[in-house]
Amino acid sequence: MTRIWAALLLGVATVPSAASAQSTITQTIAGTRLDVTATGEVTRVPDVAVISAGVVSRSATATAALQDTANRMARVLAALKRAGVAERDVQTSSVNLNPEYRYENNLPPQLVGYSASNQVTIRFRDIRNSGKILDALVAEGANQINGPSLTIDKPEGALDEARAKAVAAGRARAELYARSLGLRVARVVSVSESGGYAPPPPAPPMVMMAARGERDQTTINPGEQKLQVSLSMTFELQ
Repeated sequence: MTRIWAALLLGVATVPSAASAQSTITQTIAGTRLDVTATGEVTRVPDVAVISAGVVSRSATATAALQDTANRMARVLAALKRAGVAERDVQTSSVNLNPEYRYENNLPPQLVGYSASNQVTIRFRDIRNSGKILDALVAEGANQINGPSLTIDKPEGALDEARAKAVAAGRARAELYARSLGLRVARVVSVSESGGYAPPPPAPPMVMMAARGERDQTTINPGEQKLQVSLSMTFELQ
């Protein structure tokens, strides 16, 4: 019985706790260490355009300026609803009211009125028709439009494809170094991802007017967007 208890105690003593096991895990490299960086890149056509649209009004009183922007924004929101833009894709981004002064030499500033603005951020999921909707917004009173910012709604699949390409590129680079040194790649020691992102294209997309036509319409061309993932990889060569 004494021997059984001794064996049990010995077994417990040789099993480290989870905390100690996590703090003592290390990887040693017996051969040559090789650190490489690799990038995987894919392209996709953007499927979402984010555009800011708003109204700006000026009046002698603050109340009148705010009321005018509210009325015009109501028409803008109604136009978006008629165009099929979902409520979840329209978000108020700013409401501002500012006094306006006239400045003359050697005289104190004189209040001449107020300017009010109301801005909304809109996510257009049908990029091809977003220009037509923008024209409708202007017709309903929108007098400020900024954008577009073109993005990919669900980039996870594309980023995973970029990750796979980055891993393959890193592995191929390690094999190249190993052959040049007369060695072989024994194993991958570590992999670290520095980030997956969709950088903007070299020239930002612009809202453009059609070249010809009796009734020119605003058009937005989605083009292509690059998604990249960069990896830092450590290999053991033997």
